[in-house]
Formats: sequence, C-alpha cells, structure tokens
Amino acid sequence: MRPRTDAVIGLGALTVLMTVAALAGRSRAPEAETARVAHPSTFLTGPGGARGLLDAIQRLGIEAQRFRDRPKELARFEGRPRQLLAILDPSVDIAAPDLMLLVQFNKSADLLLAGHGAEQLMRCFGYKLERRRFDSVRVDGPQAAAPWVRAALIATDQAVYTDSSRAGDLGRLSCKVPTFRSVTTLLLSPRGPVVLRLERDSGQRVILVSDARLLSNQALRDTDAGPFVLALLVGQYEHVLFDEYHHGYGASGSLAAATLAWSWRSPWGWAAWQLTAVGVLALLSGAMRFGPAVPGIARTRRSTLEHVRALATALSAAHGYDEAIGAMVRGLRRRLAPPAMRPRGDWHAWLEQQDRRETSAGEREALATLTSLTQPGQPSSSVLHAANAVEDLWQNLQR
Repeated sequence: MRPRTDAVIGLGALTVLMTVAALAGRSRAPEAETARVAHPSTFLTGPGGARGLLDAIQRLGIEAQRFRDRPKELARFEGRPRQLLAILDPSVDIAAPDLMLLVQFNKSADLLLAGHGAEQLMRCFGYKLERRRFDSVRVDGPQAAAPWVRAALIATDQAVYTDSSRAGDLGRLSCKVPTFRSVTTLLLSPRGPVVLRLERDSGQRVILVSDARLLSNQALRDTDAGPFVLALLVGQYEHVLFDEYHHGYGASGSLAAATLAWSWRSPWGWAAWQLTAVGVLALLSGAMRFGPAVPGIARTRRSTLEHVRALATALSAAHGYDEAIGAMVRGLRRRLAPPAMRPRGDWHAWLEQQDRRETSAGEREALATLTSLTQPGQPSSSVLHAANAVEDLWQNLQR
C-alpha cells in the first residue's frame, strides 16, 4: 500500500473519530446537568446539589451526617431521639430488600422522602406522584419568590404495596401501609399537595416532598423554599442523616471504577479517550496489509575471490602497487612467526634480516627478487612477480 493512500485513510479515520467525539460530548453535557438538577446530593455544590441544606442546618445547631452505607447499617443509629433520615431523590433505584429496611427504620426515626427517585418508598406510606415533566406550576405563596414544582402528591388508597422488581430471586415483597393519626398539608400547589407530613400512631413522622428541587441549593437561595425547609428541621430534630448511598457515593468502590466514571464526565477524560482511540486506529492501520505480500530481494554474500578481486581493482585504480607488495611481505612474515608471537616493527628491516641468514640458492634468489620489488615506483606487473617470489620463498623455507 502506498504511503499516500495510508495518509488519506488515517486522516479520514481521524476526522470521523473527532466528529463522533464532538457530537457525543455535546449530547452528554445537557444530560449531566439535568442529572445534577434532578438528583440532589449533599456532596454537590452546584445549583442542583443539596450542600447548602447540609451547611445551613449544621450552622443552626443540628448534627448532620452523610450516610454512605447500605440500609442494613442503619441499625446502629436506632434509639437516638429526635432523628431524621433524608432520602433526596436517589439516582440509584432502591432495591426491594433495602426498601423494607428503610420502612423498618421509620419505627425508630422520622423519614423525609423527596422526588421521583423516592416514589417507590412513598408508596409504602400510601402516596404516589403525579408528574408533568414539561409543565411546572408555582406553589401557593408570594408570587415573587414562590418556587416552581413539577409534581404533586396523590393518595394511592392501597392498604398493601407489592414490589415485584426482585420476583425472580427474592419473590414479591410487600409492605403494609401504616395508619396515620394525622396528615398535614404543609405546602400546596394548584395541582395538589406538594409537601405532606404524616404522623403515625406510634408518634413517628414521614415528610413527603413531591419535587426535590425545593431542597436544592438554587431553590434555597433564590426562593421562599429556604425558610420553609429550614423550619421543617430546625427545632424538630437533633440529628439528621442524608442518604448518599443511593446517589452512588457508597463507601465501597475501586480506584479503577472511580477513574472510569471520572473519564466519562470530564472533558479531560474525553480527550484521553479520543487520544487512545486515535492511537489504536493508527496501530491498526499500520498493521493492516492490503494485497499480497511483496517478495523480498534475495541478496547473496560475496565470495572470498570476489573480495580479493575488488581489492585488487581498488589498488590498481589507486596505483597502490607498493602497498600490495608490502601487504604480501607482511603476510609472509606473519606466517613464518611462531604461533604465540605477533610480529611487530618495520617489515623492510625484517626482510633485510632474512637476507643475512645462511640460506639456500633458491631462498637467496627469491629474497633478492622480493627485495628489488619492494623499492618504490614499481609497475603493475611487479605485483604478480612479488606474489610468485613470496610463494617461492615460502616453499623453500618449508623444506
């Protein structure tokens, strides 16, 4: 595949990926904001959070605590006087076994249930919500600062509420609607009650709030909901628990899960996912092969004779005949030296020493020829004569 084709494919894939990521990022931003507004948590300080309510009641002398464990751990809080458990529009569905535990906890503490996420628990106390998602109304009160709500409370008129969400493994779980000696409407809208206070025969209370936005930071700051909500708690309770387990803030978890959740809601996390996807695509595009494999070019190594021929050609072109003769003499000296000894020094002096030795007539003739050929300025034919002389000298010395 040609480099130009690779570049075009990579650029096209990158463009498509960036477009999809941009559209996904735009579509996720409104959802995250809507989720914050719809599910208030005391950990959130934005307009839809409920951190303002926690700070306000603490400054007014009420002991407030975030509860991040499963409902079965509520047993350690039983027996405290003037205690309230606030469940503010949980973003995680309340499981049927947890539903029964929360109802049981109402026998020793009051409950505050707010929003659509708590409707399933409200049904155990005989009420449900009538919601209009795209239509809100003001509650009764001063029109300038009255909050807006999107739901009202309606009595179910059922003596028993049955939850079949875990029918496959736990079977149907039913909760009996208790009897109340008093039902007080605390806040009203043109559609019906918005806030109700139910008082059981045992003296425990249940406060139902149709729209959890009444408890949000923005409503407490900008509307009359602030004084109204604080009046429900201040002077009535000494200890308030805010359920954060059903907002996904459970005490258990892992760093990997927290990092993954952060990457989905943070722009920096989205950037990291995009870079990872681009890297994977680049790796795949580089690893793919289009068409048959191209056969490699077979390259054979040169033989020894070719190397010698190439060296001779190079010396001939450089007129290095003297160097070639010197190399042959040094090779002869190396062959005649003992195995453990490495000859050093000038080879001319070595050649003169050989001439002084008592040698045979053949050796003297070969030495004389070789000595004459080592003089500078020799012709090209002298290389062949020097090779023959070296060979004759070697043969004579071996006898």
